[in-house]
Amino acid sequence: MPTTLLTRVKSKLFVHARRKSRSLLEGEYASVFHGRSLDYDDLRDYVPGDEVRDIDWRATARSQSPLVKRYVATRKQNVMLVIDTGRGMAASTRSGEPKKSVAIAAAGLVGYLAQRHGDLVGLVRGTAGSTVAHDLRGSEAHLELLLRAVDAATVLDGDQSNLATQLRWIVRNVRRRLVLLVVADDKELDPALDELLRRLHVQHEILWITVEDADPTAIEGDRTAYDVADTYTLPTLVRLDPRVRAAYAASVAERVLRTTELLDRRGINHARLGSSDEVVATVFALLERQRRARR
Repeated sequence: MPTTLLTRVKSKLFVHARRKSRSLLEGEYASVFHGRSLDYDDLRDYVPGDEVRDIDWRATARSQSPLVKRYVATRKQNVMLVIDTGRGMAASTRSGEPKKSVAIAAAGLVGYLAQRHGDLVGLVRGTAGSTVAHDLRGSEAHLELLLRAVDAATVLDGDQSNLATQLRWIVRNVRRRLVLLVVADDKELDPALDELLRRLHVQHEILWITVEDADPTAIEGDRTAYDVADTYTLPTLVRLDPRVRAAYAASVAERVLRTTELLDRRGINHARLGSSDEVVATVFALLERQRRARR
């Protein structure tokens, strides 16, 4: 039986995170998206990162070890994965993996955490020319279907990307409050995104992950490199020229700065990913920043 995409996501979680780290990650998710909309359930051992206010001091005194109150959610969150499936996401990232694989790993991890906490997960995906929406549901089977839809839709001969198309669709069609996880290609953002994000952030909670491009000037000379946007092959002598490398690095740094300024201006926590091995640590850090921002 072929390995499912969700199984790969879980493998990353269990291979790259110890048990205590996994507890911290789940605790960060619950703290960010469930807050105090919880009912008391039982007690568990304290782990670093738990809220001090959740410590049960009487139970701690009796057991001689710190115990915290465990809560269960009294209301579900609606988590919408918003994923760029344009042709750029079929290209390679810094690790050499297809960018869509890193996107699936990040979205799958957040979706899995949501599903574990009883939340509903949906998907809005697309390109510059089209948007496809998938319903909010709460099962692992549904999450697997969402990840497969992203994988199948992201191909090298697909349409160009423009996340403004998908975010505009959400503005026009969604009335309920959502937690939006946006997974974006590493490209210049459409100027229209600034106003769209302003409107969306009033109603929704937004997290943003950019999947990094591979550096064509760092690819070995015996390999062919080309731009998937226009299928233009990059001549080896040109891309390995030190002056070209310096110019490319400067261009990327400027683009990253513009993206950072736009997202910071709208109060949106964001991160960059270049490998599926970085997903667990990056998602944890992103959730932690979101928790701190809400205090």
